[in-house]
This record gives sequence, structure tokens and C-alpha cells, in this order.
Amino acid sequence: MDEKLQKVLARAGQGSRREMENRIREGRVLVNGEVATLGDRVSITDSITIDGYAIVATEAGANRRVIIYNKPEGEVCTRKDPEGRTTVFEKLPKLRGERWIAVGRLDINTSGLLLFTTDGELANRLMHPSTEIDREYLVRVMGEVTDENLDSLKKGVNLEDGPAKFTDIVDGGGEGINHWFYVCLMEGRNREVRRLWESQGVKVNRLKRVRFGPVFLPSKAKVGRWVEMEGDEVNALCDLVDLQSTATQPKTQQQKLDMKRNKNKATAGGARRAKGFDWQSSEKPEFKPKKPGKRSFR
Repeated sequence: MDEKLQKVLARAGQGSRREMENRIREGRVLVNGEVATLGDRVSITDSITIDGYAIVATEAGANRRVIIYNKPEGEVCTRKDPEGRTTVFEKLPKLRGERWIAVGRLDINTSGLLLFTTDGELANRLMHPSTEIDREYLVRVMGEVTDENLDSLKKGVNLEDGPAKFTDIVDGGGEGINHWFYVCLMEGRNREVRRLWESQGVKVNRLKRVRFGPVFLPSKAKVGRWVEMEGDEVNALCDLVDLQSTATQPKTQQQKLDMKRNKNKATAGGARRAKGFDWQSSEKPEFKPKKPGKRSFR
């Protein structure tokens, strides 16, 4: 079956559809030896190259993988950083003929759940505003927070890029000038959680994403490590965005090796972190992501 070229390239893990459209416009994509143009349709049997490198086109859902990464503070959500800072891609498993695509971003001072997939179409749908997938954060703010402040944040405030609000706020307790909250919002604009709180005259000094839609940050995903989602979990994620799911397949030998290596690294990393201060796991141990069906959101 013929499909739009940018859709096939995105599914092959080469980037988002928009990125692929830009590469096609720039004349960097060849199909069967000819320079491609926007609107071209291809099949998986066609010969496709980007910048001279052959692309392995696959059918929808083939080899689809999703991993959950527990991002630490200090890492940036970019493939290469001109300032030499550590990026979120450096610790991900290596791929051949594909690449990991981040589902959204977290700023350098925000930690927690990040999803990565090899399927560009899945990433595109998960990020698209029309899907209205909620995000849940654990946040610590410094300053006095009144009931009026909370009401304003749930009703909505005007930010420089338009109105914004939290769909729900749950008190997480705290002492002194610092207080914890669980908050939910339906979009992922730049620094939106921080800016919403700042509009009420308080400052965010800890921020961690603990949920993206139905996906919770699992306890086995240690800080700076990743875990791979099972086939049925990936299919449930696809169903959420009306994307064709696939029959679950046993993990390949390479996937099993990746998971074994990550398990060994996570164990070693946990032993090292136990000697120092780690706010994500030790400062507030009673505040853990709530399990589905037992949380107060929605």
C-alpha cells in the first residue's frame, strides 16, 4: 500500500513528520534515485535514502518500541548540545537503521518521565494537542499558597502565550515555606507548570513529571535509567491515539540484551546514589505516583 513519504520516514524513526517534510523540501531525500517532492507516495519496496543513507521502510507497527526514561535534573532534551551538556539521548539503547524520538520535552531543571519511541507516527499523535493527553507532575513551591491562588490556577490565568490552567491540584503537604502539590494539565507548553505557579507569586524549586496519560513512572525506572514497555502496553498506548496496534511479538535477542544491560546499570547506579542526597527518591518517599484507579484526578 502506498503512503505519504513523510509518514513512512517518520515511522522509520527518522524524525517527526514536520522534520521529514523539511528534509524533502531541501532535496535531501531520494526515492528510487530521484529527488523526492512533497506529496510523493511510496511503498516499503521502494529505495529511499536521506543524505545518502539508506532508510529501511517498514509496515505500520513493525518493530515499534517504546521506552520510559527517568530523566535527572541537568540533562537537556536535544541530540547534540553546543554547550557540551549531557543529553537525554546519551543513555538510551543503541539502534541500527532507526533512532529514538522523544515524546515532548522537559526543561533542564525538570526531572521525571520521558517517553521515547522508534515510531514517528506514534510520537506525533501523542504530542498533538488534539489528543488532549494529561500530564501529572509532583511540584514543590516556595511561598505562601492560598485557596484563592489554587482556585485561580484551576480556573485559568493569562500567560504571555495565552490562557493556561491546571485541570486538578492535590495537596501533597509540606513544612515551612515549602509545600508539595500534584498538578495535572492537558498540554506541554514551554515551562508551563513553572509559569503558572509564578503567576501566583510563588517559585517552583522542585519539579518532576510522574505520569503521561496512562503511563506512570515505574519504581524500577531508576533516576537516569530506562525501562522498555511490553507489547500489550505499547498497544494500549496506540489505542489511546487511534493508531493501529500490532500482535505482540517476543522480544528480539538485541532487546533482551539491552534490558539485561540496563538492569545491571540501574542496580549499580542505585548503590551509588544511596550514599548521597537524591530528592527524587529519598526526600519525599511517601509521595509516589498513584496507581491507576486509586488517584484523585479526573
